[in-house]
Amino acid sequence: MKATAKDLRFNVKELLESVKRGEEIIITFRGKPCAKLIPISESKGKKRENDLFGIWHDYDLTKDVNGYVRSLRRGRFQ
Repeated sequence: MKATAKDLRFNVKELLESVKRGEEIIITFRGKPCAKLIPISESKGKKRENDLFGIWHDYDLTKDVNGYVRSLRRGRFQ
């Protein structure tokens, strides 16, 4: 299915319901395809052990994410 950027703006609910049914929607902007709405597959994504990712993934202080964030905020909120 194709939809324009204007359709996306004014008919978000209907487009999301179509995606929920399994359809893929190509969003066009000025007549050219620029985005694709596809349903999320729960089984596709792998579960991360650590809530942080990217450059923070191997950082030893972030093994306990909640504790690390609390330690950063401790100075501001005490």
